[in-house]
Amino acid sequence: MKGSVRIIGIPVDLGQSHRGVDMGPSAIRYAGLLSRLRELGYAVTDEGNIQVPVRDSLSEDTLVKEICKVCEIAYQKACKAIEENCKPVFLGGDHSISIGTIGGVSHHSTVGVIWIDAHGDFNTPSTSTSGNVHGMALSVLTGQGLPELVNIGRKGAKVKPGNVVLIGVRELDQNERENLKKSGITVYTMREIDEEGMNVIARKALMRLNHLSRIHVSLDIDSLDPIAVPGVGTPVSGGLTYREAHLLMEVISDSGLVCSMDIVEINPIIDHCNQTAKTAVDLAVSLFGKRIF
Repeated sequence: MKGSVRIIGIPVDLGQSHRGVDMGPSAIRYAGLLSRLRELGYAVTDEGNIQVPVRDSLSEDTLVKEICKVCEIAYQKACKAIEENCKPVFLGGDHSISIGTIGGVSHHSTVGVIWIDAHGDFNTPSTSTSGNVHGMALSVLTGQGLPELVNIGRKGAKVKPGNVVLIGVRELDQNERENLKKSGITVYTMREIDEEGMNVIARKALMRLNHLSRIHVSLDIDSLDPIAVPGVGTPVSGGLTYREAHLLMEVISDSGLVCSMDIVEINPIIDHCNQTAKTAVDLAVSLFGKRIF
């Protein structure tokens, strides 16, 4: 056996305004994630889903409170999985889940984060034009924003900006852009990927984190081009190709440092024959060691 993988579903659609991402965990399971990981030699268990209230049953002013509750549970489950020497794979849901998941996997020791996303997710309440928490998740993890979100699990920042690499970015709000530039986070936009190639960028990302012994990969599926993944709530043209995304997963996998993963922002309502979830599963198994030859 290669080790243990624990699947944890977090069907949150409270951190953004596009309905449907709460069905992401079901779509990913239906696409065969468990069987594909078992074929690689992992002992895989599925803990089911964290219970999340239906968005329509909540008022707008209670959304953050409910996100905090869900992320607190995610934090504890992530922490427990690491303590029990399992690699947790968290199925979203929107990207707000990472506030809990990354908090939990970093509870006992420092973790590097490779955040793969079309967006920066580095807004704060003062810079966000929408107020959506999924667009603030990375800033919260670095200690900025609403105290109730920042202090989930334990007080303060969960990751140092210097231990975060953001890959695939192509859409930023103006103030978010300025904050990212000053943050200390390493950012590789689609321009760098176009100019240098994914192999170079992936290896640069690992070099940035080579002082760490563990890496968490937070994969927002909208990092890929909408042609490859039509089932996302916030599509942005000009994203990663299917092969670029695979190469990124393969190079990260080769490091032997992957300890956990998020898969977020799949919206089956607007997908084509579960294509987006199938692609997400293909990428996940590449990250966990599947090779062409």
